[in-house]
Amino acid sequence: MNLLIPVDSNKRHEALITTLDTSTYWAFVELDEGQISSCKFYKDRNEIQAFIETVVVINEAEYVWQFQEEGIAILVAPKQRSIDEIVEAFLFSELHDLSI
Repeated sequence: MNLLIPVDSNKRHEALITTLDTSTYWAFVELDEGQISSCKFYKDRNEIQAFIETVVVINEAEYVWQFQEEGIAILVAPKQRSIDEIVEAFLFSELHDLSI
């Protein structure tokens, strides 16, 4: 399982989720058995060669049609801001499915 998160930094423990328009980096987080096995940062989403399963956005007002067209699931982190908080909320099904 993997998550793609728009963030403001390329340091895992400092990065916070941002809007799609203001993101500086994309955190590509790979999970294995409920643990983060890899967290890589990319300046451009098109640099990511792996299949993206889920994108996590900061709110329901985000413009996410490009992800929907690619068949990528979209979740909203209503109050989680750090990568670890978002992953924990994902594992406990606390992120909201974006229904458009």
